[in-house]
Amino acid sequence: MPEVPIEGLALSSKPLGEHDRLLTLLSEEHGLIRLAVPGARRPKSSLAAAVPLAHLQLLVGGQRGLRRVRQLRVLRNYSGLAQQLESLASAQALAELCLALVPADAPTAGILNAVLVQMGRLESLVRERGCQIEALASAVQGSVHLLALGGYGLPLSCCARSGEPLQPPLGQWDWRCSLICSEGLVIGAVPGARVMLNPSELALLQRLVRPALPRRRDGELMGPPAVWLHLLDLVGCWCEEHLGRRPRSFRLLTGACSGAS
Repeated sequence: MPEVPIEGLALSSKPLGEHDRLLTLLSEEHGLIRLAVPGARRPKSSLAAAVPLAHLQLLVGGQRGLRRVRQLRVLRNYSGLAQQLESLASAQALAELCLALVPADAPTAGILNAVLVQMGRLESLVRERGCQIEALASAVQGSVHLLALGGYGLPLSCCARSGEPLQPPLGQWDWRCSLICSEGLVIGAVPGARVMLNPSELALLQRLVRPALPRRRDGELMGPPAVWLHLLDLVGCWCEEHLGRRPRSFRLLTGACSGAS
């Protein structure tokens, strides 16, 4: 069988047989692809680097059934994110979202690059001993981007019921916007809403569709930790409704960042 090169980010790795691994890779060209990595669990294997959060270039053989990795080259390993719980939880949450969003053997344009951008930002935070709030914000923004690319984007421009533009009236602190997960964002305090936002929270959420995190002129991140935790909960509720569950790492991230100041 001809061998083909495949590049992607390893999202998960599980034991397969006595010495092999089952690798789930996110690829731009193939979407999610599951591959057997022969002998990867042997200590001196040349394929032992097939682990989660590694950006890999692979040579893969076989066309039927479970394809097998023949050669492996590590382009970048994000295992250093484990040095900080917040960064690791953020990275794992984004990996979980990709597993839920991307079809097997079907490409989702732009999603690999979007994940790699966030992984790079988290890696920079670890090197610079960045604060918890930055990792939390990266997870929220990355989730917003991935959901949009995967076809489940949060509707942030119009009220789901009236069709009116969602224009948060900054300074009017009694104004509310409600998340009705089956519909979207609705102007007003709707009984039974999973999450309610004030004007500044909605404005911050709307800015997350941009490439960069929202910052003040002095470079400080906009929004206190409590607001970012609130937005993480909103994204989690949206995932529960449309993907069937929220990433388990959201809970770990919430616990790690709940005491942030």
